[in-house]
Amino acid sequence: MRCLMSQTPWTEFFQFVDRRSEDTMEKKLSLEKFEEACEVVKKVTMETKLVYSDYFSAQTGNKVYLKPENMQFTGAYKLRGAYYKLSTLSEEDRQKGLITASAGNHAQGVAYAAKCYGVKATIVMPTTTPLIKVNRTKGYGAEVVLYGDVYDEACAHAYKLAEENGYTFVHPFDDLDVATGQGTIAMEIIKELPLVDYILVPIGGGGLATGVSALAKLLNPKIKVIGVEPAGANCMQESIKAGKVTTLGGVNTIADGTAVKTPGNIIFPYVSKSLDGIITVEDEELVVAFLDMVENHKMIVENSGLLTVAALKHLDVKNKKIVSILSGGNMDVITMSSVVQQGLVMRDRIFSVSVLLPDKPGELSRVSDVIAKQSGNVIKLEHNQFVSINRNAAVELRITMEAYGTEHKNQIINALKENGYKPELIRANI
Repeated sequence: MRCLMSQTPWTEFFQFVDRRSEDTMEKKLSLEKFEEACEVVKKVTMETKLVYSDYFSAQTGNKVYLKPENMQFTGAYKLRGAYYKLSTLSEEDRQKGLITASAGNHAQGVAYAAKCYGVKATIVMPTTTPLIKVNRTKGYGAEVVLYGDVYDEACAHAYKLAEENGYTFVHPFDDLDVATGQGTIAMEIIKELPLVDYILVPIGGGGLATGVSALAKLLNPKIKVIGVEPAGANCMQESIKAGKVTTLGGVNTIADGTAVKTPGNIIFPYVSKSLDGIITVEDEELVVAFLDMVENHKMIVENSGLLTVAALKHLDVKNKKIVSILSGGNMDVITMSSVVQQGLVMRDRIFSVSVLLPDKPGELSRVSDVIAKQSGNVIKLEHNQFVSINRNAAVELRITMEAYGTEHKNQIINALKENGYKPELIRANI
């Protein structure tokens, strides 16, 4: 794999680097350590060149670039931090066997890194982890233990197993070596787009945000780094508001990779200092973002990776160069199918109506003809003869159909009204 750094030292290549800022950081988050990490992780990472998005640029009035870490060999950026962390361990610590807790992507990163070093890895994953992440982790040779409903419960169990068996624990985010490995993403972004104005980074526990924001500020303090969390798991936002690490009462989000109740204690001082703000997005926004990504960029990005895409419309700036980090793409087919269907419903591309009509021959054909003339495509019919005591007076017909969008949906509904029906919108059931 080609080295991701210029042959010219970074301190010379980026003449705008504020060299004095390095003195304020711990040695593990120094420019020297980031450069070292960049050399190490290039052994196992794929080159993820920035992708300019015409679609999102037009939508936001900015120049939007995507950093497709979903295209990494393990399907996510996590391999960077895991592999670099293992490179810093002694051979004795590695041979003890590794253990970690993860909702999936860090699991695969540690499993793959352990395979490269020829050591044993045990991964504790929440029982809610998508099957694709479990199977791929096993595929790299790791032993998988399913425990708990959320990451925090799995992590507590992993610590217990580490103590009982003498394993070396590799934390998914609360570790400065891991954060340094993740921060190599910022090195690549700034080399490719030196005048980037904003970098949007997903936040679960905060490791990626720590590495990216710390290095970005070392290379160019003018760069704004914005963290993005799901509204149902905004532990970092609440912690920064409180001025201390805060544990949420619970998490509720489809972004399983960032469903974390408590951010890292070790990394918290760094991320709270380097971040320029946090945006939260609702799950519904991730559904729409998934559809946008599939249709406009032909890429599969998992819900946590879509946080930065959904956040674009919340960033109140114009004519700026913005990079959205797509942190991963490990999504099982069942979840993918559900998200696509819900996205189509939210975009009014699929909708359902209920109409009442007499129970006599020809009525169903008449309704179908009205819809067909408006180019609507019926995909499901439900005929309920028991909505009224008098079937001759009325039976209920529930129609689910495809449309091109909101305007077309309204056109079909108006046509039904004009032909004497009184359509009522109901929840699409597909």
